[in-house]
Amino acid sequence: MSVTVTNISKTYGAQKALDDVSFSVNKGQVVGLLGPNGAGKSTLMKIITCFIPQTSGAVSVCGQDVTENPIEVKKRVGYLPEHNPLYADMYVKEYLSFVAGMYHITQPRQRIAEMIERTGLGPEQKKKIGALSKGYRQRVGLAQALIHDPQVLILDEPTSGLDPNQLAEIRSLISETGKEKTVILSTHIMQEVTAICNRVIIINKGKIVADEHPEVLRRHASKNSFRVEFDKAAQRQQLLAVTGVASAENISGNSWRLVSKDEKDIRQELFQFAVANQLAVLSLQKEESSLEDIFQDLTRQPVA
Repeated sequence: MSVTVTNISKTYGAQKALDDVSFSVNKGQVVGLLGPNGAGKSTLMKIITCFIPQTSGAVSVCGQDVTENPIEVKKRVGYLPEHNPLYADMYVKEYLSFVAGMYHITQPRQRIAEMIERTGLGPEQKKKIGALSKGYRQRVGLAQALIHDPQVLILDEPTSGLDPNQLAEIRSLISETGKEKTVILSTHIMQEVTAICNRVIIINKGKIVADEHPEVLRRHASKNSFRVEFDKAAQRQQLLAVTGVASAENISGNSWRLVSKDEKDIRQELFQFAVANQLAVLSLQKEESSLEDIFQDLTRQPVA
């Protein structure tokens, strides 16, 4: 396992930021870490990257314990914090040269040029960091996180401040990076999770409340509802008599939302009903919960 988190808890006085959190992440996974503000996401990332210690539990990165071997862990981790700390008076290439020196990178000029190309910093590389837009400062942060070719990449809100074109480019970079490394990123953008993550961990009040592939999570959270539109009016009592139908709600005109019993797929029964009642089915689809719906449901519920 690239990252193993075992029974981690973190307290600040009387406040428990993390409560007995456990999970592991393999190489080649891009994991989206989701949760409302104050859920414990940034705290967890800071523990994994050795910025703060846990109160209890253990974390290992590439076989190195974060408490016993923090220097070895930092050699293997690239980290972009939420509030990207940069030296505003340094030029882009100067700053990347400074970071490369800290990691004792061989052939630093070649590596800096590669990072500038990969993160799209070429047009701004001769500017001071303080003169860059927020989007380009994020790119500098990504470049410094990747410059030492880490095995694990930890990104806290990596696409904050990027325009739509920059979003597509950075998402592509993260996806490509995730093929050969371990990537853990936090975000509030659900489309981002769907686009680049092959696993999502949702944290609420310091506890993990979901850990699954986004599509599997959506299927498991399906509302078992079906939306059907007929060419003519149907009666509610007729629809309730269809085998497997638990409830029927008229949406508008000849459109209905039907909820099935016991997760039953009622599409075949609906077609048979339509034929028997000389109705044409204009549309029929199973409604699935969006990732936004699932997130809201899981983070609004009290944690046991």
